[in-house]
Amino acid sequence: MKKIHLLLIKAFIRPFIVTFFIVMFILLMFFLFKYIDDLIGKGFEWYTIAEVMVYASASNVAMALPLSVLLSSIMTFGTLGENYELVAIKSAGVSLQKAMRPLFVLIICLAVASFYFSDYMLPKANTKYYSLLFDIRNKKLSFLIKPGVFNNSIPGYAIRVDHKGQGGVDSLYGIIIYDHTASNNGIPKIIIAKQGRMTKTTDGKYMLLKLSDGIRYEESGGGSIYNPRQTLTRMRFKETEVKLDFSTFGDMSRTDESSFRNNAPMLNRKGLDP
Repeated sequence: MKKIHLLLIKAFIRPFIVTFFIVMFILLMFFLFKYIDDLIGKGFEWYTIAEVMVYASASNVAMALPLSVLLSSIMTFGTLGENYELVAIKSAGVSLQKAMRPLFVLIICLAVASFYFSDYMLPKANTKYYSLLFDIRNKKLSFLIKPGVFNNSIPGYAIRVDHKGQGGVDSLYGIIIYDHTASNNGIPKIIIAKQGRMTKTTDGKYMLLKLSDGIRYEESGGGSIYNPRQTLTRMRFKETEVKLDFSTFGDMSRTDESSFRNNAPMLNRKGLDP
């Protein structure tokens, strides 16, 4: 290989490695900003968080690689042009196309490696990534509810809590629940409780919200057309229980990784073909 080819490859490799890790770091920061409330301060070990970040980084390779090639190419040829090295190469009788041939071969090798990575390694990484998130969600059910905002993740319910307990993250305080599952004329049932606790059934399909010291409001229409007045029922309770359907968060009900392999992000090219 000519010295000119070695010069171009060295000038390309250095900014490519730097820009690749910078882009990966930025994409990983986006992931942390999105899930930091669900991972930090919830009692998980550091290696569990690190494992999630590693699997999340694998899905970012497909986005980071093209950006790194683009930025490093601009930096490489911009630097060569600024230092008049391209002029020196052309004055030596070497055309720009011949000088760029090793870079074309290098980019083609990167493209082939990226294809096989996305076809073989990425589905496995996604399987482990989603299965780990599923395990985290089952371990800490209160991840589904964030303090100070209404959460509509559970169909038919809107749930809001003031804050979570200090001792256990599954303890909730200042709970307001709008139950639309059996609403009459679009009027939901309203449950207000001072505190509650979230637990999971043994089959993992339902989430039990045990409430204490609260009031239930239920409004219904008139009994007949001659008495269209609505009635409001108010019931105080010391303890009650609300059963929420937890199976709607996905078809994956087991932590076994084989349960996740039929989803699109976990399939390779052959698996996606009809």
